[in-house]
Amino acid sequence: MPELTSGPLALIVTAVLGYLLGSVPFGLVVTRAMGLGDPRGIGSGNIGATNVLRTGSKPAALATLILDGGKGAVAVLIARAMAGPDAAQLAGLAAFLGHLFPVWLKFRGGKGVATFLGTVLALAWPVGIASCATWLVAAVVTRRSSLGALVSAALAAVWAGFLGHGDMSVLILFLATLVFWRHRTNIARIMSGTEPKIGRK
Repeated sequence: MPELTSGPLALIVTAVLGYLLGSVPFGLVVTRAMGLGDPRGIGSGNIGATNVLRTGSKPAALATLILDGGKGAVAVLIARAMAGPDAAQLAGLAAFLGHLFPVWLKFRGGKGVATFLGTVLALAWPVGIASCATWLVAAVVTRRSSLGALVSAALAAVWAGFLGHGDMSVLILFLATLVFWRHRTNIARIMSGTEPKIGRK
């Protein structure tokens, strides 16, 4: 964990702003704006990029991926500029929790992979690049986005330590634990061999 240097008010403000930014359901916003309906009614019922891809629209899935990752990154960057590294980590955590439990959707949100990667990327870009590359390689090899996400989340703390950003390890381990928890049904399907592959409608 970074040294606590920001005042209580700054930490509270950045946490609230981070949560509100993270809670914007971009998957739902994008699909409705593009006339694709509600992603919660198809596939896994998730609002993330992988399920948005099941609408058959790659642009919508890409936009969702970028925006969901971007909201985590923006929360971190704003908090760092307003206060410091401690506020940045808190804002990243808040944005991630906002994505998982958005107030606008009765606290039923996404699984957090893109927001996780965006947050890590903004906190320390070498760790973020390594984590994104891990997800990409694992997803391409297995053709399963969920498995790529789990591998990436599991190794992110390792990358943080290896690349000299051990102060992020506690936060990353907590976020990774939540990623695994949100993917518990995916894990069950992976174990049974029934997890759908990328691009399947």
